[in-house]
Amino acid sequence: MTVVSLSPFKLANHKEPPHADPLHPMTAIIFPQVSTYSYGQVLQSSLKVNWRIEDILNGDRRIDFTKRFMPETLARVNDIPFLSSYEKLKLNQIRGNSYLHIFSLVEECIVPTVVDHVRHLGSSDWVAVQALLHFAEEEGKHIRLFRGFAEEFEQGFGSRCETIGPVHEIADLVLQHHPLSVILMILYVEWMTQRHYLESVRDNYLETLDVQFCSLLRHHWLEEAQHTALDTLMVEQVAADLDEAGIAAGIEDFFKLIKFLNRGLMAQVQLDLESLVRATDRAYTEAERQAIQAVQERAYRWTFIGSGLVHNHFVKTFSSVSPANCDRLMAVARTHSYAADWGSTADGENGA
Repeated sequence: MTVVSLSPFKLANHKEPPHADPLHPMTAIIFPQVSTYSYGQVLQSSLKVNWRIEDILNGDRRIDFTKRFMPETLARVNDIPFLSSYEKLKLNQIRGNSYLHIFSLVEECIVPTVVDHVRHLGSSDWVAVQALLHFAEEEGKHIRLFRGFAEEFEQGFGSRCETIGPVHEIADLVLQHHPLSVILMILYVEWMTQRHYLESVRDNYLETLDVQFCSLLRHHWLEEAQHTALDTLMVEQVAADLDEAGIAAGIEDFFKLIKFLNRGLMAQVQLDLESLVRATDRAYTEAERQAIQAVQERAYRWTFIGSGLVHNHFVKTFSSVSPANCDRLMAVARTHSYAADWGSTADGENGA
């Protein structure tokens, strides 16, 4: 995998589905209501589902490059009718690589944000400190997991795939924004990951996705299910310490971060298209390139922005912080929707 820098983004009765991980039949503990969250409960739940990198990247289980990685509800390669089956397979796998890279970018922002929050708490609540430090440790593990996948992908895919970066520069730019805006961004992304796995991967019997990639998503989901509660508690605590002007500034910066993210996603679409050209050795016409780009831009916006902004639990938390901006939130979500999916505010907790 090659990371490139692009301006202006500084870029750089249930049965297990076929792709479930039979070796680790864990179940994530989902928290039903914001008001019931507690650091002690989250810590205990996190310890129950904790896993090791070696559980997934152990050398015995490898990526199967004959299979798709991403569910079609997110990849949207079938909406490009002139691509062959092989080309759709390659684009799907390119999207899988980029998907994890974008998550890795977010993880790079989470760790310093959580550490800063621990510093703010001091010694006032040691259970909270322990829960948050465990949170940061798990996010660091996720970064290592995604890097391990990227290395295997680079070795086995067959051609160069570029991604936005450098990662640390993007993370630094994100962290320059208001703390409330950063934590809100992290919260919606974490709820978004829940929705993606539960609605599009866990009980997906219609697609034969790569077992190893789905195992990676499953293990990531197990721990992120706990992190959403911690993110919510952090949002509530940060907001409680702000006056009206501080909250307004944080909300404004949050919407700036959405624009910043969108610019990066659109840059990644361009990189994915060039990766597809290299992988298929096909010279697409200008009309074909524009068609691929149009579909993938819509898919990226829905996958990484729209599907998270309309998640019920995120909307609840956001509205508790800034009820006056809920209409604006929905308007922004609408502009980042994939038309067929707009209007859904599913919890993303039951696969419905």
